[in-house]
Amino acid sequence: MEEKKKLLENCRVLDFTNQLGFLCGKILGDLGADVIKVEKPGGDESRNAGPYYKDIPDPEKNLYWFSYNHNKRGITLDIEKKTGREILKKLIENTDILIETFAPGYLAKLGLDYEDLCKINPKLVMCSITPFGRTGPYKDYDGSDLIYMAMSGFMSLVGDPDRPPVRVTLPQSYMWTGMHAAAGTMMAYYYRGLSGEGQHVDVSAQAGVLWACSIAPSFYDYNKELPGRAGVFITGRSITGAKMRAVEPCKDGYVNYIIYGGPAGIRTNMRMTEWMESKGGAPDYLKNKDWKKFNIATVTQAEIDQIEDANNEFLKGVTKKEFFDTCLEKDMLGYPVTTSQDTMEDEQLKSRGLWKEIEHEELGTKITYPSFFTKFSTLACDLWRKAPLIGEHNEEIYAELGYSREDVLNLMRANVI
Repeated sequence: MEEKKKLLENCRVLDFTNQLGFLCGKILGDLGADVIKVEKPGGDESRNAGPYYKDIPDPEKNLYWFSYNHNKRGITLDIEKKTGREILKKLIENTDILIETFAPGYLAKLGLDYEDLCKINPKLVMCSITPFGRTGPYKDYDGSDLIYMAMSGFMSLVGDPDRPPVRVTLPQSYMWTGMHAAAGTMMAYYYRGLSGEGQHVDVSAQAGVLWACSIAPSFYDYNKELPGRAGVFITGRSITGAKMRAVEPCKDGYVNYIIYGGPAGIRTNMRMTEWMESKGGAPDYLKNKDWKKFNIATVTQAEIDQIEDANNEFLKGVTKKEFFDTCLEKDMLGYPVTTSQDTMEDEQLKSRGLWKEIEHEELGTKITYPSFFTKFSTLACDLWRKAPLIGEHNEEIYAELGYSREDVLNLMRANVI
């Protein structure tokens, strides 16, 4: 079989990002770019945020760092030192893309803003990822996952209606932002291929997470009211205000089973009743129901509650596998709620070759990673190397700039790298 081509094989990327931009650099690396992660001497501060391998705090054994910094080589460089800035300018001469998450104005004070760097390399594509963007009244504000989730509006939709809004436990905003940054960077790089011109890409984390609220405009368009928190319920499908449970407990966890309308929903409701009857009996009100006349838009809450009470009691006695197998066999709408362990054992993900074991010599073991974000018919997208240790490739990369081993040692002694 012909070897797949790396889309970004001849593209060099300098990655000066924290968690806001980790994923952007990783995506470019997955597509074959030579991504160089640049940390300050001693390592990036984000290495100090866990979790750690075997829960032992160690910046070189940080699992979060491993997850989003593989497919990158790593160097250290202090750009606040004059020598460090001179080295960066040498790197820029042969750099295609620079991604960074410094506060707006920080690089300008060092003479390293886009306007300065594009004088060295007019074809440079530079992606700046900041909490609120580089312009506007909030441009100088700091941010965090909690702030992006709240100020994007996403939190207003998550949680129970009678309790305060909540955020998803593991930070999600950084992933949304990283994906937007990768898409914007790729568009600018594509345009450079057409025009020969570099440009500055300005990504706002607040605006990036706004896309996670995609339910809101369609909800308003249909109901002419602003959506709110509904907890475990689905709302907005009935003119009577009836709400439907989205998740039901089962014998070994939870399943996603919702009372739907339309042909697929009516078919599912009928076959669920038949399944109940085959396992010991469905309530008469379900067996006698004229499902063909069931209308989700006009159903009352009392009717929904009656149906869900029967479903709830029945589903407690079946496993996730029994449920999913039956949904497939009977062409019903329904899905198991998978746990992390379920995901690792999922036949579909295994058959697509998603998981890949990578040797970690520093840990004396292998770690399993997802190896690609997309499968292409002719392009390669893979996990090429593990995340770098602090300054792991200093000697290798600085040698490419013409620095000898003695030069590198002197730079280390001067704490420039």
